[in-house]
Amino acid sequence: MIHAFKTKTNLLYTLLLMLIIFASCKDKSEKIHPTVEDISESVYASGNIKTRNQYQVYSTVNGIIQNRLVTEGDIVKQGQPIIKILNETPKLNAENAQLSAEYNDLNANTDKLNELKTTIDFAKSKKQNDSLMLIRQRNLWAQQVGTQDALEQRELAYKNSTTTYESTVLKYRELKKQLNFAAKQSQKNVQITSTISDDYTITSKINGKVYDILKENGEMVTTQSPVAIIGDADSFYLELQVDEYDIAKIKLGQKTMLTLDSYKGQNFEAIISKIDPIMDEQSRSFTIEATFTKQPQTLYPNLTTEANILIQTKQKVLTIPRNYLIDDTYVIMENKEKRKVNIGLKDYQKAEILSGITADDFIINPKK
Repeated sequence: MIHAFKTKTNLLYTLLLMLIIFASCKDKSEKIHPTVEDISESVYASGNIKTRNQYQVYSTVNGIIQNRLVTEGDIVKQGQPIIKILNETPKLNAENAQLSAEYNDLNANTDKLNELKTTIDFAKSKKQNDSLMLIRQRNLWAQQVGTQDALEQRELAYKNSTTTYESTVLKYRELKKQLNFAAKQSQKNVQITSTISDDYTITSKINGKVYDILKENGEMVTTQSPVAIIGDADSFYLELQVDEYDIAKIKLGQKTMLTLDSYKGQNFEAIISKIDPIMDEQSRSFTIEATFTKQPQTLYPNLTTEANILIQTKQKVLTIPRNYLIDDTYVIMENKEKRKVNIGLKDYQKAEILSGITADDFIINPKK
């Protein structure tokens, strides 16, 4: 009995000693000195990776996809067809326009012109003949030969033949003018229908890479919905969102440190290259762009990123972890005293202490 009692007593002492040691270690883990180190003020931003010249491809006409001419990942040239849309109406209109152009072509109507030329030549000959007959009749009348009535008949004949000749020439000119107009109009219709027909072949606007085809063969497309996404093959940039409260701090050329979910544990550097001057009213944020100083080897559009835009840096200042601050104004001293401090720069882990405590003071975590 005595032996068992001693064993239980020793076990209680051991447990009590372990609790004291654990509590002592816990207190030490919560108690820290302020640290002298460098600190940088930064602004947080989140966003996505974009390719240069990235754009959504839209159709200018409605129809059904007849054939996808490229696939995701293909490299395309500017003007290269990527999707063909089926629509028989433009094809039929183009054929009708071509038939009309061939029918109204000037060369196809030479017979009409030649027929009028023959009529002109005949009218001209008759006019010349009537002119000679009129001259002869006038000479005879001057010699008191013939009658006044005969002279008047020759004058009337010459006048009629002259009128006929001039009228025929005008008809020829008018017909040629009409045929020229009809030929040009028909050719213009061919060009218009050809242009409309070209609209049913969607082409790339840039030299780049096909990142996504959003429609399958047989699907309906409209002018309101995109059919593909194309962008540069190798040139990427960052599109970041910055809160309106921080935008005044952002300047062109500022260094930006960022992380990518696809590159865990790695940091990358970029430079602010563009600041959009208008705020998104829904998100209350501004869009800014940053350019990689050294681009990762493999990137894809729309990868997510988180960035810290460096605003300013101070060296060898007194800092404490931000989670040791209460309302960014107070700290808890070793003796449980709540002391006011003045802070300067802050990053997402620590804060600069301007006054209130020194490097020799101990502070404890108020949340533990």
